[in-house]
Amino acid sequence: MKKLVFTLSLLASMVTFGFAQSPIKDVPKVIDTPAQMNGEGPVMKLESLVVDYGTIQQNSEPLRTVSFTNTGTEPLVISNARGSCGCTVPTWPKEPIMPGESADIEVRYATNRVGPFNKKITLTTNEGGEPKVIKVTGTVLKEEKEESVPAGEPSMLNPGGGN
Repeated sequence: MKKLVFTLSLLASMVTFGFAQSPIKDVPKVIDTPAQMNGEGPVMKLESLVVDYGTIQQNSEPLRTVSFTNTGTEPLVISNARGSCGCTVPTWPKEPIMPGESADIEVRYATNRVGPFNKKITLTTNEGGEPKVIKVTGTVLKEEKEESVPAGEPSMLNPGGGN
């Protein structure tokens, strides 16, 4: 009898732990709250979800902007805007954006870094639901330096070369 109870307890534990470790599948993400679906509350409508720098030269202008409008019925507050790394720095309005008003989010990417980049900015607002994500992409080409005067050839009068 003890063996039967022990075996059933062990089996029940294994089944419980087995189901606890499996991921939940086919559960849709909640994108909008019911109030947002009806146009109530604050609603942030971004002009674009992508900031594309295109192909730029190293150390070129790092500033880009993304416009947005509060299409809801209550003030919109951006509580945080966070870049995926220190090379992507957003600046956002700290005051509430009233219904119908528009504003800009400034994005600065460190254009001294050479090569392609694919970063993101996560915006946390009082809309509820998931944060908004803006992709920041582009390619920075190495800055071409101007040619300098070539060094002179070594000679008897100038053994080290140079000018």
